[in-house]
Amino acid sequence: MIRATSKGFRLHIGFFGRRNVGKSSLLNAITQQKVSIVSEVAGTTTDPVEKPMELLPIGPVLFVDTAGVDDVGALGAQRIEKTRQAIKRTDVGILVTESGVWTEFEEKLLAELRSHGIPVLVALNKADLRRSDPDHLIRFELDRLPFAEIVATTGEGMDSFRAKLWEIIPAESAESTVILGDLVGPDETAILVMPIDKEAPKGRIKQLQAQSIRELLDVEASCVVVKDTGLLKVLDNMKTPPSIVVTDAQVFEQVARITPDSIPLTAFSILLSRLKGDLIAQTQAAVAVDSLRSGDKVLVAESCTHHPVEEDIGRVKIPRWLQHYVGGALEFTTVKGRDFPEDLSPYKLVIHCGACMWNRREMMSRIGECQRQGVPITNYGLVIAYSLGILERALEPFPEALAAYRQARLEQLEDHSANALPLVNEQNASLVNQL
Repeated sequence: MIRATSKGFRLHIGFFGRRNVGKSSLLNAITQQKVSIVSEVAGTTTDPVEKPMELLPIGPVLFVDTAGVDDVGALGAQRIEKTRQAIKRTDVGILVTESGVWTEFEEKLLAELRSHGIPVLVALNKADLRRSDPDHLIRFELDRLPFAEIVATTGEGMDSFRAKLWEIIPAESAESTVILGDLVGPDETAILVMPIDKEAPKGRIKQLQAQSIRELLDVEASCVVVKDTGLLKVLDNMKTPPSIVVTDAQVFEQVARITPDSIPLTAFSILLSRLKGDLIAQTQAAVAVDSLRSGDKVLVAESCTHHPVEEDIGRVKIPRWLQHYVGGALEFTTVKGRDFPEDLSPYKLVIHCGACMWNRREMMSRIGECQRQGVPITNYGLVIAYSLGILERALEPFPEALAAYRQARLEQLEDHSANALPLVNEQNASLVNQL
């Protein structure tokens, strides 16, 4: 279990509703801190306000206070868009309204939250000023929609609110997050290959790498941390081979050459696909690389807003490897953070970073949008391994993903044959025999 919990591993609880219904007051009440500015002026909250905390008995959470969905004007439209983006990363939604009030805004907001599969708790605030409408309560009961009558400014009803919030927490959110713990057993050893990342702040290592080390210690396993330049020496000095070698995808090719075939090998970004995304779907999407032709458009999506360096993985290395693989120029577009095109039809492929700073809900929302529009989405490590011809080996620790990959390759070969299209890579010719 990850103990020093980062934002990406916290349960995201979003507060949604019209302006001035008391979302910020409720956030302050549940955190018992003045996190959000409270005012009688409608529209005080602009950009989403985030507050991480430990909420017993739930555990580590991230509260997200949003702008009112009934905001007006050009600026209001931008605030509403920020709120809709927050929905995509919300694990549990708190729909806040005033006691006795249930309008089309609440109805539409409830429908939108449910369309994303988000469990919802209705907070009927300001219960000291107006009684709840019995018809509303009957409607909630019939719809199995949990609700709590509260007075956020005084804390009245908060015990009931917390109890009902606990009841709707998704079961999987209470489970420990596994990165490597199921791949390395007690008294076994993992080698983590971690080249110094120029984009990481001085004196730090990447978050997932640090969390991997902690998890290995928690399961009574050992780990050896080494740069790619020191891997060969470490392997030569080990009396017992490691259970797995995990590498940064940027040095995948070098590490694959050094690591004996008898030792399982994968990448941190592939672990992230399993952890934050959909490894099977993103693996199947990686084979879309073979359908790329010179001039095709590829979207590269970064969840972080880091400053790109000279040999940036998403902007330089992946485009270089892909264009070499395809044998022609491709047109790359890069987006950062939560900027993402609504229309994905111009793109033949979306290549996403590992989303180490996001929660799984947000990454799955993005994968779902790509699937709805029929555009394959994979991630950095998967597409790098595929273009280097080592993806099958990198998937060996994950049998289901490996089987899905082989099936996707077989279907692709059959499609190429049926349409008399040339194979991009000679290694495809032996795949049928392997299958």
